[in-house]
Amino acid sequence: MEQRRFSGNSHWYHETQSSLTIQTAPLVPEAADIEDRFLLGLAPLCDGELKNTLQQAQPALQVSRYLYQVLFPAQLSTTRTQTLTLYDRLSTALTVAQVTGIQRLCNHYAARLNPLSGPDSSRESNRRLTQITEYARQLASQPTLIDCAALQRLDDVGLTLPDIITFSQIIGFVSYQARVVAGINALLAIPVRWIPGVVIPDDARPEYFENTAPWQPQLTPVERRYASASQLEALTFCQSQQGLNESAWLLAHDAETLYGWSVLRTTLEAPMATPESSLAAAVTARINGSPACFYRYTHETLRTALKKSIAQAMTSANTDEQAVIQLAAQLTRSPERLSAAHLQPLNEAGLSQQAIFGVIQSVALANWNNRLLQTLGSTCPANA
Repeated sequence: MEQRRFSGNSHWYHETQSSLTIQTAPLVPEAADIEDRFLLGLAPLCDGELKNTLQQAQPALQVSRYLYQVLFPAQLSTTRTQTLTLYDRLSTALTVAQVTGIQRLCNHYAARLNPLSGPDSSRESNRRLTQITEYARQLASQPTLIDCAALQRLDDVGLTLPDIITFSQIIGFVSYQARVVAGINALLAIPVRWIPGVVIPDDARPEYFENTAPWQPQLTPVERRYASASQLEALTFCQSQQGLNESAWLLAHDAETLYGWSVLRTTLEAPMATPESSLAAAVTARINGSPACFYRYTHETLRTALKKSIAQAMTSANTDEQAVIQLAAQLTRSPERLSAAHLQPLNEAGLSQQAIFGVIQSVALANWNNRLLQTLGSTCPANA
């Protein structure tokens, strides 16, 4: 059968295959050309204390902008080992944006995707894009849905090992970006959601946290003898970071993203070292089903309660801790529904706006970390 290539992604709600109809402009075409492609035009809306807060957060925001450029460059050439096209990457980003319900992200990724040519109309290409879209949707909404069989299906449709790592990083990055954007919207007291939201998935089951064995990769890590100079440089940088001894060698299949992600983790270490941010990250890991991240939280009483459920943790926490748990749970489960009302209890607890934004960043980064560690490796037989 002759393979044909059709251009087009007619609007931000995209399907897995391009349409034969005449190409239509995206809803907000100017969203493709916005200067700040991480905060997507929110920074100019901030003034006073919030402007100062973002200024203090510039090191992390600059790294985030760098990571955007790494994952979504203006042009991209594929190779035998890196087969993800720019269309694949932006299509994946749009799928994640749709899951989070943040229309600012949907507008941007739809506008960037719109002029690109989609895959050809062969059965193989359609099956590949369908599987990529389904995997991205599941990982963005409920990481516990991903298991070894899901990873195998990516291999079956032709994704290489470096592809799978980059693909996972893209889903994690947009999950992180969505929650930072949602948090700033809430700090500005403006709506996050302009479109109908998705059904909120269930929290991870308690049995995911019964096994405390060390995290092990489910895919083959980079071998030192075959590592490139860029991979060794990224791995050297990661050596000093807690919890990256095993995962870094797997994530090194995409060395540039690994390096940027590691720099971001290092940059956010101080804001995330507070009791509030540590608790928020643990709540996120509990919801997402990531024991490797969850057991880094050392408050034994609250951790025991969290293992049972978020509701149980609420009964064991004091008023200030309850405010953190509620914010982290809302931002993790349903970022498009976050509002200024969810931040008010933290204000009443005496947290500064900078501290609150630190909690938001902690939840956002935890959502990225969980999606990497929960799906690319395992400590739990239930997910093996």
